Amino acid sequence: MKFATAELCDAYPDKIEVATPGLRHYGGCNHFLGTIATVRCHEDNTRVRELLAGAGAGQVLVVDGGGSTRCALLGDRMAAMAIDNEWHGVIIHGCVRDTAALSQLPLGICALGSNPHRSAKKGAGETAVPVRFAGINFTPGAFVYADSDGILVSTERLL
Repeated sequence: MKFATAELCDAYPDKIEVATPGLRHYGGCNHFLGTIATVRCHEDNTRVRELLAGAGAGQVLVVDGGGSTRCALLGDRMAAMAIDNEWHGVIIHGCVRDTAALSQLPLGICALGSNPHRSAKKGAGETAVPVRFAGINFTPGAFVYADSDGILVSTERLL
């Protein structure tokens, strides 16, 4: 579905939150939308993997990694799994790795940066919880829209 975040901002100013700049696109798709699923984890991507291994049904996984840049919470193998399971995107308040490979995959991926160091695998984290970063709230079941201009969230489906 085609849309532009700038046009959505103009059409629905009272129904959206706009993320502050800082997240960069790493996936091969810079234009994506979907219903939000969430995970909060710190330097441990076990819960991220668990969610991406399940049916995405066009959702966008929003990962609150606490803004840590000490390790990656997503790499090319997990991104490929997300595609296989029909996720539309992943937005990470943290880092990714395998950026050359990620850029070739048909998946929306936004993150703070990249770091080749992998995360811990201790099973820490919680899912389906509201998270807040980039100046906005990401609530499970809300809608996220991302393109080259930015990221928006709305509690209502706009398109």
